[in-house]
Amino acid sequence: MQATVLIILFAAVVALSLLAAPRRATVDGFFGGQSAEGRPPGLWVLVLSQVTTWIFARSLMNSAILGYYYGIAGTLAYAAYYGSFLTGGLIVAHLRRNGAGSVQDWLGARFGRAGQGTYNFVIGLRLLSEVFANLLVVGLIFDALAGGSGTLAILIVSVLGLAYSAWGGLSAALRTDVVQMLLFLIALVLAFGALVLSPGFSLGAVLTAPGVSGAYNGWVLLAVAALQVFSYPAHDPVMMDRGFLADPETTRRSFLHAFWISTLCIIAFGFFGIQASLIGATYDGELIGTWAGMFPPWVFMLLIVSLLVSALSTLDSALASSARLGVEELGLAARSLAGGRGVMVVVVIAGAALTLWGNATLFDAVAVSGTASMFLAPVLLVGLIGDRSLPLWSYLIAYGAAMLGAFAYFARSWPTVAALLPEGHKYEQLLVICILVLAVGMAAVLAGARKG
Repeated sequence: MQATVLIILFAAVVALSLLAAPRRATVDGFFGGQSAEGRPPGLWVLVLSQVTTWIFARSLMNSAILGYYYGIAGTLAYAAYYGSFLTGGLIVAHLRRNGAGSVQDWLGARFGRAGQGTYNFVIGLRLLSEVFANLLVVGLIFDALAGGSGTLAILIVSVLGLAYSAWGGLSAALRTDVVQMLLFLIALVLAFGALVLSPGFSLGAVLTAPGVSGAYNGWVLLAVAALQVFSYPAHDPVMMDRGFLADPETTRRSFLHAFWISTLCIIAFGFFGIQASLIGATYDGELIGTWAGMFPPWVFMLLIVSLLVSALSTLDSALASSARLGVEELGLAARSLAGGRGVMVVVVIAGAALTLWGNATLFDAVAVSGTASMFLAPVLLVGLIGDRSLPLWSYLIAYGAAMLGAFAYFARSWPTVAALLPEGHKYEQLLVICILVLAVGMAAVLAGARKG
């Protein structure tokens, strides 16, 4: 019964998304987000698009799961990554003042094809991981509700998301993001209200909850987030693409509003995981099975709908950014509707295929993208904001340190790599890796920095 109701609700969301997509597609709208009349998106279109594309289905799950294990510290640690809207807005503002139309423009002017190529490699993996992670959550949900249906659900959502994304590109993503964000907010507010008004809820208990594993590792992860929060937005093309669609003042305000709205949403969803730990609920199916036993059916359905809406909204935006990356930055196809759609098809097929292979390892691949991005922190701090000239060798050392750090965390269970890492929890190891990556990168950048 639950699966049937969920399918009907999700079909309604897809139908509304298709209705919201533009009827007429243009090349400028597909890659640049303009309306059919050539107008850029307004403030609240940008705000709602920024928020819904950054509240991944996997992000919501992570906030709740971290809340379950590490209490309020775990949820705050994940929420800290949404400070990326503040640092991302700062980076975009400086790029625009320097006359750059993208991160690639600035890196190309400073470091040539090596700068652009290395950056495009990282964001290509980031986009693929976004498609993969959100499709995988869809599979987990339907496997939990109707055993064995996860793979079919992934294929159906892939096709439906591709259908309207390929029709209008970025202009379609922006318009459907507004509809999907409003639906998400309705579902989340109703579910959160039910949680807060439930007999066993105590705000004081939630705000001081240690989680089932103790709060310590949650605070460690918060320190990791603090180290990654400057570079993290710069390696997310979905956020960066939206930094160049409207005028500077509209863009600045959109980043500020997106920060507080998304942070509140992530913390609110984390409360569902914290509450599960407080009542002693058993962890089941990435909390999906846990919530099914905790809440009335209608509240559980609202939580699942919010996850599915966030998965769909992130999928279309990731595909739109993939098309821009493949066509405008890498030149893999002509700048045409057919060229952009071809890139989207390849990316969605690859993302769906990855859901069939090694879930746990690939979840780590999603998590370590923040470590891989850390080469950008010293480069952008000193080179862009500090307006210093940097040699290519400084950039490549910072980049190499970040890639080695990301690989070390990804392969931390391998005996050779494990021997090099300090003993301790994986988040303690990640904190050490991040400190070393930043130290090496900053030392190389400061050693090579020159005025002008």
